[in-house]
Amino acid sequence: MGRPFLCVRGLEKRFDRSVALDGVDLEVGAGELLVVLGPTGAGKTTLLRTIAGLETPDRGEVLVQGRDVTGLLPAQRDVALVFQNFSLYPGWSVRANLEFPLRAPERGMNAAQIAERVEWAAELLHITALLERDSRRLSGGEMQRVAIGRAIVRRPRLFLMDEPLSNLDAKLREQLRVELVQLARRLETPLVYVTHDQAEALSMADRICVLAEGRVHQSGTPREVYGRPSSPLVAKQLGQPPINLFEARREGDRWLSADGTFLAPAAPDAPERATLGIRPEHVQPRGGDSPGVVEVAEETGPERVLVARWAGTRIHVLCQRSIALRAGHPIEPRLDPEHVLVWK
Repeated sequence: MGRPFLCVRGLEKRFDRSVALDGVDLEVGAGELLVVLGPTGAGKTTLLRTIAGLETPDRGEVLVQGRDVTGLLPAQRDVALVFQNFSLYPGWSVRANLEFPLRAPERGMNAAQIAERVEWAAELLHITALLERDSRRLSGGEMQRVAIGRAIVRRPRLFLMDEPLSNLDAKLREQLRVELVQLARRLETPLVYVTHDQAEALSMADRICVLAEGRVHQSGTPREVYGRPSSPLVAKQLGQPPINLFEARREGDRWLSADGTFLAPAAPDAPERATLGIRPEHVQPRGGDSPGVVEVAEETGPERVLVARWAGTRIHVLCQRSIALRAGHPIEPRLDPEHVLVWK
């Protein structure tokens, strides 16, 4: 990646007795789209607000292009933050909302320059036809496009986005996340995008940073984090249906579940006990030697998700619709040994 554009080192932040950030380290390359993925309360919003300068860390530093900006005011950082809520000025036109951040005296822009910049941003976001409309007469998707436009019109050095699509319906979220990725590529400006939505993380990110309990648990490409998660906690953040987890013990060269069901071969030097994980797409409903039973069969279009009782627990199996299994049908699951994950 070369020298990172943004570097966060040892960031700590407390609110009374609550730890929001607990030694966070992350890097973002020039032009990179980093998605910070984590559950509610993970510290995602606090991280963005600290990078933007809206929160002061108790410890640690924020560097932009090698310069320590930890002590700078938000206006001095040249960073644009887009919030979950649209935050438009009611009663103002779309044009007036887009012009507002450009009218600051320190920008020194004349009317013609402001108009040119607004037209540029409106064209990028496909809202040119809305420029004279009152912001109160916009749909949710239109409002969020304007909110994003108000950020990009400044042409900042760094974009920060805090779950900007979470208030929109599913179809519109999918459309806008594609457009956001295209926008980031065109602007060639680094973007830190915060979400709890794994679909957004997997589809948008150059790299994913998994944040939980105020700590970074893993950072890597979507393929790396999905295929080789560093812990069960990380594994559970990605994947739908969720990953199957088993508390296992080793007997010779075999991993067994708590009820004695054979799960997978074990290496000779494997620990005596471990947590095993396997994605639903790597579980075959037939071919094993221990019986289970389908509890629920969910149709998902070209595939079928089976929720089954097996090995003393509930598991998910992802299979083709052509496999005609329904609730109450017996199965004999087989875990693909090439895809079994082992955590000590």
